[in-house]
Amino acid sequence: MNSAIQIKKLFYLFVALALAIGSCRKDETIVPSTTTPVAPGASGPIKGFFLLNEANMGSNKASLDYFDYTSGEYHKNIYPTLNPTIVKELGDVGNDIQIYGNKLYAVINVSHLIEVMDVSTGKHVATISIPNCRYITFDKGYAYVSSYAGPVLIDPNARLGYVARIDTASLTIKDTCVVGYQPEEMAIRDNKLYVANSGGYRAPNYDNTVSVIDLNAFKETAKITVGTNLHRMKLDSQGNIYVSSRGDNKNVPSNIYIIGPTDKVTDVLNLPASNMVISGDSLYVYSAAWSNIANSNTITYAIVNTRQKSIVSRNFITDGTEKNITIPYGLAINPETREIFVTDAKNYVSPGRLHCYSPEGKHKWDVETGDIPAHIVFTRQKLTSL
Repeated sequence: MNSAIQIKKLFYLFVALALAIGSCRKDETIVPSTTTPVAPGASGPIKGFFLLNEANMGSNKASLDYFDYTSGEYHKNIYPTLNPTIVKELGDVGNDIQIYGNKLYAVINVSHLIEVMDVSTGKHVATISIPNCRYITFDKGYAYVSSYAGPVLIDPNARLGYVARIDTASLTIKDTCVVGYQPEEMAIRDNKLYVANSGGYRAPNYDNTVSVIDLNAFKETAKITVGTNLHRMKLDSQGNIYVSSRGDNKNVPSNIYIIGPTDKVTDVLNLPASNMVISGDSLYVYSAAWSNIANSNTITYAIVNTRQKSIVSRNFITDGTEKNITIPYGLAINPETREIFVTDAKNYVSPGRLHCYSPEGKHKWDVETGDIPAHIVFTRQKLTSL
């Protein structure tokens, strides 16, 4: 493990020793947007996508990129260009990005806020303050945001987390619901919100439950015991919820569990997962599993048939170009073209790279991104301000 990766690991595991926590949007010199042609222009319902770069914790360098399908151009670091009067930019650690209606929502974890933008212009609309916010999902006019609730702090006595319910019309928090320890991704099924609880701050005493919230009452009604240190959560076309477990980096390996329609764990795939996304009846998975025992990363790519609940490919990159990726980090599938996108965090402290593959797994193009490119959301509305 090289020194840069070790720095990243220490930031995420021992951030309490490295940071003084606050809602931090430091005044810094604005880095202008850059534009790079990377592909031929194309027409279609998907006009482009936004990519949120996390940037290393404490650097206050979260940034936003945009790929324009109509021109084939990649625009890096667009937020300060589109919002020149907001000198403090996005903040510290971009943890999720989603679109709902005509708004773009960026979850900025360590700055404790949701940045809301107009999806067609990229202009700032509002800021919603939520401590240690993690992920966001939407249903029936509401946004649901998972929150660690307390400070960014490795603490065996860390408090339970919660989910905040936000009215997307007024952009105000209407209620909160306490869940498990350090909640992560969420999924909605049958008017219930499922929340993956990690317990990451309480290591080695991780959480292993999924909280179930009744959305009518907005109360936790059950906890489902699943696996150690839960993280990702995806819903398939059959109503099954796929939940990833990080394990403990030692004796408990990463894995994927399936919660069936009766809220029981029905299957265990015995497949490690760092990130995953569903496209049609395929679950795309990559794993960059770090072992504290072997002192190395094991990187794998796979496809799971969600109808058969079986692994059908051990490498969705089929031309050997996965060797050009140092540390896979972000993963996305274009819902129309089925193009595959994988981001490379490289050494975590310098610009990363975005790789585009055909649906058959052949490399098409790649481009430089911001630091730690992580989260992609596709848009059917062209960004008009660039």
